[in-house]
Amino acid sequence: MALFTWADTLLPAVDTNPHSRNLILQLVENILSQPNARTILVERAVFEDHGVIPPFSFESLLRLTFPDSSARVKATARFEAIYPLLKELALAGTPGGEAMKKAARQIFIFSLRLAGGANPVLAKEATSIAIWALTENIVCCNHWDNLYENNLKASVALLKNLVDEWKDHSRKLSSSRSNTLTLNQTMKSFRLKNEKAINEGGANASLYKEADESCKVILGRLSWKSTAITALVLAAVVVVLAAVVLSFKPRLQPC
Repeated sequence: MALFTWADTLLPAVDTNPHSRNLILQLVENILSQPNARTILVERAVFEDHGVIPPFSFESLLRLTFPDSSARVKATARFEAIYPLLKELALAGTPGGEAMKKAARQIFIFSLRLAGGANPVLAKEATSIAIWALTENIVCCNHWDNLYENNLKASVALLKNLVDEWKDHSRKLSSSRSNTLTLNQTMKSFRLKNEKAINEGGANASLYKEADESCKVILGRLSWKSTAITALVLAAVVVVLAAVVLSFKPRLQPC
């Protein structure tokens, strides 16, 4: 409860009241230094099916941990030290739980926005978090489709990440027929937007072309997986039918 209150009330106040920054950091450092703090906090988050760090507080934490190089202060290193555990708690919860899905949607929206920013370190971290949100809740694809054109640079980064790390993410993203269909439809929708923008030309035409290349690769991999699954299913059906036919084959009578 102390950590949740800190994240909910005090963390967002760091930007508006920098004079209290040291006291606010001391409080959370004391909480996290308690014996077995990580184990207790993570288990509690999973048991209650929600992260200890609310999504809006997690966004504040990201900005404080990964500021522009010119905006670094002494406290930045302290935020960097506690960030890994606080990130784990922000993303903790019961996989597939409704609270976790809701949090993933909220986290995806702000992380997509940050992934397209001018701060490369923050953008890289935000991209990986946005990918996590997609793997936790495939419905984030619908939000992505709506936000795609207004967050083109971030979308290019996410698509490239999916292509480069497909083996790491594909198992979750295509874990069911519904998930595969949603991702497939999203990539096709992106391609329609890309084609329209490329044909019209403009300042972002090169970004749309880059995005389209990634979309084609992802669609190809989804198609290959669907074909492989279909082939396996057909093979299994043939084996079953053959076994059934053989079971009804008349036995030869001895002369």
